[in-house]
Amino acid sequence: MMIGMNTETCDPAELAALRDIFAARPEAAPPAGWEAVRSFEAEHGVVLPEPYRTFVAEVCDGLRAGPPHYGLLPFAQTPSDWGSGRPERLLAEPFPLTAVWVWENEEDGEDEEEDAGALSEQELEDRTDAVFDHGSLLLGTDGCGMYWHLVVTGPQRGHVWLIDEFGAMPFGTSPGASPMPGTPGFTGWVGHWAAGRSWFADAPEATV
Repeated sequence: MMIGMNTETCDPAELAALRDIFAARPEAAPPAGWEAVRSFEAEHGVVLPEPYRTFVAEVCDGLRAGPPHYGLLPFAQTPSDWGSGRPERLLAEPFPLTAVWVWENEEDGEDEEEDAGALSEQELEDRTDAVFDHGSLLLGTDGCGMYWHLVVTGPQRGHVWLIDEFGAMPFGTSPGASPMPGTPGFTGWVGHWAAGRSWFADAPEATV
């Protein structure tokens, strides 16, 4: 069971925590400002979830140090390794998942949201394209096709997901329920990184 969160109003405590983390980073990019945020939202037909929305408008709009290995992207950008010729990203379409889905592990359905083996090759491609391109904003990349997404539309709005060629999984659940336990949401994700903790429960701690 994923934990609910308030994505409509910005919690002052969460924003203060984000300010503290990024204030210590002189290389952090300046905020984008409310005009840029509202223009982006109007263009894509979405409202960004809080506290990320206020964070990029008032605190910071990118940091090369992370959290993703290759940096936190400005909110309107895609990573340099995203590639060309990919399907259009439709932020207003709901993100299709609510639980871990490992589409390259069709024989083991224990943690999959759906039975990928029941899908034709074209159906599987269409479903995975939607996971990558519907209802989420790209936060950055860890390289090797591993992308961090912030869900902006659908039941998982406000949650951060890691999506790669093998599957998709949310950050922030209780231990044993996900490979990436922690406090769900953008603030929890950033705080996890700032504390130097590994994303995965079975990996050694990192030093940021």
